[in-house]
Amino acid sequence: MKEFIEFIAKYLVDNPDQVQVAEVEGEKTTVYELRVGQGDLGKIIGRKGQTAKSIRTLLTAASAKRGKRAVLEILE
Repeated sequence: MKEFIEFIAKYLVDNPDQVQVAEVEGEKTTVYELRVGQGDLGKIIGRKGQTAKSIRTLLTAASAKRGKRAVLEILE
């Protein structure tokens, strides 16, 4: 899942080499921290938050099949 988030983010930003995804695994929840370079936060969030919402929806659907809850935090 971490690679999936990283793949999507790298194609959305101007500085793909600054994209980092950290995964914190819990018993029932997995937290993914997506860090992007300075100035790329708007590209990940998108207009009215639609891009971030779409990424979170894909993440939720994929993790539901694994029986876990997933949370995506987007940081600059």
